[in-house]
Amino acid sequence: MASHRLLVAPPEALRKPLSIPSRLLLGPGPSNLPPRVLAAGGLQMVGHMHKEMFQIMDEIKEGIQYVFQTRSPLTLAVSGSGHCALEAALFNLLEPGDPFLVGVNGVWGQRAADIGERIGARVHPMIKDPGGHYTLQEVEEALARHKPVLLFLTQGESSTGVLQPLEGYGELCHRHRCLLLVDAVASLGAVPIYMDLQGIDVLYSGSQKVLNAPPGTSLISFSDKAKNKIYTRKTKPFSFYLDIKYLANIWGCDDKPRRYHHTTPIISLYSLRESLALLAEQGLENSWRQHQEATEHLHRRLRALGLQLFVKDPAVRLPTVTAVAVPSGYDWRDIVHYIMDHFSIEITGGLGPSAGKVLRIGLLGCNATRENVDRVTEALQEALQHCPRNKL
Repeated sequence: MASHRLLVAPPEALRKPLSIPSRLLLGPGPSNLPPRVLAAGGLQMVGHMHKEMFQIMDEIKEGIQYVFQTRSPLTLAVSGSGHCALEAALFNLLEPGDPFLVGVNGVWGQRAADIGERIGARVHPMIKDPGGHYTLQEVEEALARHKPVLLFLTQGESSTGVLQPLEGYGELCHRHRCLLLVDAVASLGAVPIYMDLQGIDVLYSGSQKVLNAPPGTSLISFSDKAKNKIYTRKTKPFSFYLDIKYLANIWGCDDKPRRYHHTTPIISLYSLRESLALLAEQGLENSWRQHQEATEHLHRRLRALGLQLFVKDPAVRLPTVTAVAVPSGYDWRDIVHYIMDHFSIEITGGLGPSAGKVLRIGLLGCNATRENVDRVTEALQEALQHCPRNKL
């Protein structure tokens, strides 16, 4: 039957059993999976257009509305990571020539600006040094100057460990006829956020952080104001795959029969459903408290080691990802590799503007415990004792 000789032989590596090390993931994400989420990933497939799958999707929507604290019917999960949700927001909200105001105080603002430029929007970055956040006065001045249709802010800037305040920013944007888009990938479930009450027009997050689900799905919701901007745009969105009108239909967000758009990641949606169920059972307030207490314990242990927190103002420190200034004389890579090699614990270095400046320790969802704080700080103490240090 074959018309040609095979040029590539079966890989020898694929003849061996799959082997995955056991590690405690205390970086900025992904995070470890709880047993119930792991079990969901082992369930049998159903069709992506089966009624049972639509029921699961409806339950996911309700879970997202709970964790976002929104009643918006245009709430759904995107088949892609947090980056995909960011693109879904920008592809649908921005048209070529639209003025777009971007808070750039870390890598996620940099990427939002990059995507806006690719769309052809007129991007106006508000650039802050790593570790900084935006005040209402700074935002109001920029809104008055640039008259944007959209403002992007990152609530949890995981590259620098900053928690951006959100109270009053939505109201301010609306006074200036601007929509507010918030990235909550690294913060959702660990700090308070109230989409409707805070006037957030588009909110998105990811599955692999506090939710303790596999990477590859993201959560997003649009206010009525944002929906109106999407449904009255003059041009088609750049992406068919991320066209919210199509996604709204397959997720049951409109009143039309669901039609095929793409094959959703069924198994990942099982896991996402269970992760949202776990958070609903714990309760948002309890989760917020858990992360705050674990992070305060981490900060105490780090100070006892003589280490400096990168974000100076305690009020704007992100509870999920703590940025620690790399101690003088050390190469951050030596510390990260020592902890991985000797303790099977992951922490990471900086990212984007914080690269080379910080170590990042993540306490995400079920990993946010005093026991894990003690484990990682003991490992860090040993690493500082054994890693080479430049004394010059």
